[in-house]
Amino acid sequence: MILTDPLLYRFPRVSAVSSNRFLMKLNNETVTIELKNGTTVSGTITGVDPSMNTHLKKVKMTVRGREPQALDSLAIRGNNVRYFILPDSLPLDTLLIDDAPKPKKKRDGAAARGGARGGARGDLTSEAGSVSDSGFSPFGTSTPASTSLANHNNGGTSSSLSAAAKGKGRASLGVGGMGGEELYGQVEYRVLSLEQLEEEQRRNIAYVEDMLKLKPESAAVLLRYFAWKKEKLVETYMEDAEGTLARAGIHEGGAQPRLKRVRGFTCEVCYNDETQETLALSCDHRYCKDCYSQYLTSKIMDESESRRIECMAKDCNVIVDERTVELVVEPNVLQRYRTLLNRTYVDDNPRMRWCPAPNCEYAIHCAVAMRSLDVIVPTVQCACGHVFCFGCSLDGDHRPCCCPIVKRWLQKCKDDSETSNWISANTKECTKCHSTIEKNGGCNHMTCKKCKWEFCWVCMGPWSEHGTAWYNCSRYEEKADTSKDAQSKSRAQLERYLHYYNRFANHEQSIKLEADLYARTEKKMDELQEQSTLSWIEVQFLAKAVETLGRVRTVLKWTYAMAFYLEKNNQTQMFEDNQNDLEQAVESLSELLERPLEEDKIAELRQQTTDKTVYVAKRCKILLDDTLRGYEEDRWIWQEPIRL
Repeated sequence: MILTDPLLYRFPRVSAVSSNRFLMKLNNETVTIELKNGTTVSGTITGVDPSMNTHLKKVKMTVRGREPQALDSLAIRGNNVRYFILPDSLPLDTLLIDDAPKPKKKRDGAAARGGARGGARGDLTSEAGSVSDSGFSPFGTSTPASTSLANHNNGGTSSSLSAAAKGKGRASLGVGGMGGEELYGQVEYRVLSLEQLEEEQRRNIAYVEDMLKLKPESAAVLLRYFAWKKEKLVETYMEDAEGTLARAGIHEGGAQPRLKRVRGFTCEVCYNDETQETLALSCDHRYCKDCYSQYLTSKIMDESESRRIECMAKDCNVIVDERTVELVVEPNVLQRYRTLLNRTYVDDNPRMRWCPAPNCEYAIHCAVAMRSLDVIVPTVQCACGHVFCFGCSLDGDHRPCCCPIVKRWLQKCKDDSETSNWISANTKECTKCHSTIEKNGGCNHMTCKKCKWEFCWVCMGPWSEHGTAWYNCSRYEEKADTSKDAQSKSRAQLERYLHYYNRFANHEQSIKLEADLYARTEKKMDELQEQSTLSWIEVQFLAKAVETLGRVRTVLKWTYAMAFYLEKNNQTQMFEDNQNDLEQAVESLSELLERPLEEDKIAELRQQTTDKTVYVAKRCKILLDDTLRGYEEDRWIWQEPIRL
């Protein structure tokens, strides 16, 4: 994964422009590594191969006697900041070179506020529209080209969605890694592997075992019965120990379950009376091993049961513990059983979510409160690279829209709520039976097919009162005016919804189409190298532009969902002004990327693309920062309550 701001790799200044020459400078370079506990150790980069001519260079680092770790250097970003792709196993949090020069910061108003964290945060520069030594990342969420460092050994991940914290991630409405200050309203989170989840469970079991002087199997059953709420468990147990154990399905007085051959025993299930291995729980209900194995296999594999599998005997609530399952089932069934136990552990904890990515086995721990989801968007990134909202579990990053608005908007787009608006705008109800009627001709004399009531389409009054004014209504009554107002209101609501929905859907479609744009950009990058003296690193501005474009389009998409629910006022006008500025910047960059390459204008293309990429990122940051502060200051007025 790629380390992003503010945790940067800084190397001594090198005058070489060529990536090969740059990497040769790193060969045998001694670096200082700052570990999570604050201590530092030294290591040496070795094994640089100067013959390689691609943008990924294989290097190795030896740290504190460990085996050399393979590193992949990516691209030269800015003047002196270098990025590296790290293997998940590398046990590092921050890598700094002690003798790295500190970049001179240039202030650029509010968008470039904030100082350095760890000596590694900087600001935007105007030099050739490029990016400064701060390692500026135009947008927070990571893809394989901009993912933050994940230290899976300690379960932490540094979120690129905002300023990263050692060993933990931080996510917020604000854009992180953009040279500005850390915004308030952030949430911390941890990425946990299966091994870490199991270790957490073992620690909790050991705590209860020691506190209540129980067997570890009984402590585990109790914790799962109380959904891992240790305080509630201990309090309840202290008040009524025997009753608590009985309700949880624990019989402490019985013998430890084990396989045993009993002469003359007949299994009550299969009626096999041959001498064979049998099993009885602490309740002493004994069955043969084969029957117990089939029973447990069916519960685990077919019914996905794990924590509350009861004794085979009728009306016996004694729980089969993990140690007993190990005695009788096949290894694949045992593995499934443990997977289910891990799943229930996460499902029982409201502060945990499984990563929704296919085949991903990581879980996220985030302490965000449900009541705060109307002011915080807890976007998190799994160690597998998948980004999702911890609050509503929606894939991707839906900033600046808060979770309650996202839920309402998606439901509105999904159901038939707008069909009724269309019906209201284009049909009328019979004034007698209230059936919906659509006018299919020019005549105003309407007859309801259901109740045969005759009425005027214009004024909605009885047709019999029209006298000689056949087929032409010139009457005015308040009820007719009310009916027209209702129809006009429905039509206006429908038009308003379609305005925002069409723009939302347009950006969603553009995001899908830009997957093809990325492939075309890679081809264009190859052409640039052939037509000019630019190296692979020097044409990365195109890839960065496409990446930024996709991310900012996602922000724009959700601004329309948010705007739909905002009441019209001065604050909404400012929001829409920021939205409009960002929209124009995005379309300008998109148009530039679609232009064909002209050999004599390569330098101009590079300059313009870099400038526009930086500008798009700045406009996005301005919009997101203002939206976040609007949430925190309660500036947004909604057309309906937005609490979950």
